[in-house]
Amino acid sequence: MKILSSMEEMGHEQVVHCYDPATQLRAIIAIHNTTLGPSLGGCRFWDYASEDEAIFDVLRLSRGMTYKSAVAGLPLGGGKAVLLGDVKRLKTPQLLQAFGRFVNRLGGAYITAEDVNMCVEDMSEVGKETSYVTGKARDQGGSGDPSPYTALGIYHGIRAAVQHRLGKSSLSGLHVAIQGCGAVGRNLAGLLHAQGVQLTVCDIVAANAQKMADQYGARIVPVEKSHALAVDVLSPCALGGSLSSRTIPEIQAPIVAGGANNQLLDEKTDGKALQEKGILWAPDFVINAGGIINVYHELEGYNEEKVRKAVMGIEQTLTELFLQAEKEHCTTLQASMRRGDAILQQARAKKA
Repeated sequence: MKILSSMEEMGHEQVVHCYDPATQLRAIIAIHNTTLGPSLGGCRFWDYASEDEAIFDVLRLSRGMTYKSAVAGLPLGGGKAVLLGDVKRLKTPQLLQAFGRFVNRLGGAYITAEDVNMCVEDMSEVGKETSYVTGKARDQGGSGDPSPYTALGIYHGIRAAVQHRLGKSSLSGLHVAIQGCGAVGRNLAGLLHAQGVQLTVCDIVAANAQKMADQYGARIVPVEKSHALAVDVLSPCALGGSLSSRTIPEIQAPIVAGGANNQLLDEKTDGKALQEKGILWAPDFVINAGGIINVYHELEGYNEEKVRKAVMGIEQTLTELFLQAEKEHCTTLQASMRRGDAILQQARAKKA
């Protein structure tokens, strides 16, 4: 991959490659845009098939964080980090502290948080070497696990989509398929189950799906068949790229609304394909903003009631964007990015 060309194309400011021989840390930190403020985004630990795959992922994720914060009304830029390798073999306190030292060298241009295969305890280890970290344990001045707030935002996003597409103000009796039974998927399932929603779930780890079945009476289906179910809402809550030229033709749900980042495998074609099929898609960087809203409030003095109110506002934001997309005859992705671009342009004008 031509990194500088990709940075230019996607509008990135900085990409930092990190290596620590003592711990075998291999990490990439991408800072996309700091117009609105310091970049904030999680760090994920993943065993990528190649370095190019890792670079592609961190570039897309960090750009998504720029638009996520902008549309959510947060004074933050977009950043992300990926730690490469086998998490079970490599993740140690020493490696996490080494990562913290690299974050610290950026002087606050990037603030890290948890993401896939990273947890509150991991953030506390990173925090031993830098103050530019969020999502630490509450007894250490942090806000704890952000996944309940990510799930809360998705829940309210689903409410907005159901009202707009199906004309229903209640979720009771609807059928939702959740792809991914990790922390976000589990919390979302609990919120939906409490409203009388029928659940179908899948996960690459069978035990995770079984927990959902035991707790919420969910039906378990194979991962490879989950996108094609005849349900009211398909909710991708695992890794990205699940919406593609292969899966979209088989989707039967009228609504796709979930927490996974980078759900569209190809942004240039897949958003349009969903629209042409009559599927209402809630853009991932809008509906899953609950987590970053939560950790942002950690920076300014944490107030849980204030956080919940802000996260619940995702429902109104998506309602407005659905209407905007219809008015402008564009996809929901285009409407959301246009709003983000307008916010960024206004901020640049004030600085000029």
